[in-house]
Amino acid sequence: MGEIRRRATVVLGTTALVAPLTLALGAAPAQAASCTTQTGPYQKQVEKFLGRPVDGRQSAADCKATQAFQTKHGITPNIGYAGPVTWGVMDLMNKQKAVGKNPNKAGKCPVNKGRIACVNLTLQLSWIQDGKKLVYGPVPVRTGRNGYETRTGLKKIYWRNIDHVSTIYDVPMPYAQFFDGGQAFHSAGVSMWNPPGSRGCVNMTKTTAKKYWSLLKNGDDVYVYGRKPGT
Repeated sequence: MGEIRRRATVVLGTTALVAPLTLALGAAPAQAASCTTQTGPYQKQVEKFLGRPVDGRQSAADCKATQAFQTKHGITPNIGYAGPVTWGVMDLMNKQKAVGKNPNKAGKCPVNKGRIACVNLTLQLSWIQDGKKLVYGPVPVRTGRNGYETRTGLKKIYWRNIDHVSTIYDVPMPYAQFFDGGQAFHSAGVSMWNPPGSRGCVNMTKTTAKKYWSLLKNGDDVYVYGRKPGT
């Protein structure tokens, strides 16, 4: 979520998706619903991801483990069903982990700009590099959902506010660093894998947002590329 003080016409982002690529908890999880006995279309994949016996059949233990994952990351309904949304989050996590410490392997983020913050929408990852040197990351982020996509291209950080609060939505946006209208990096109190995503901003954990605040300054480049799954 993002806006510049008293500029009501600015397009808004959202509040709040290795140093460290962890399964981060966000705000207090929703209360668990009743567990389903139904086998989902991604049962085997979900079982494998969760370290469960891979037999493709829903069990009470399978459901409990799946439900805990859903609750942790704000996936609804959190009934333990191995459906496409749950597997989509897990599949993205697997792809993020596979990147390791070489997020710019394909060379899509410019290496001729000096210090630059890169955002890969396809993998929902961000990092800071200086030329070809990785400075920080990659870290999972949460970008704009369908209809509120984080805009792609080369940008610059032009305004920062460590204690920013949205005057439209009345929500906190700690460590906000604006780079495209109302779109900004900022801390968000949700899981970075919480679907469907933000309203345009690049959400980060508090740890990541603080690190970005310390490493970046006004005038630093930001490059956003790719396409968020589901947009």
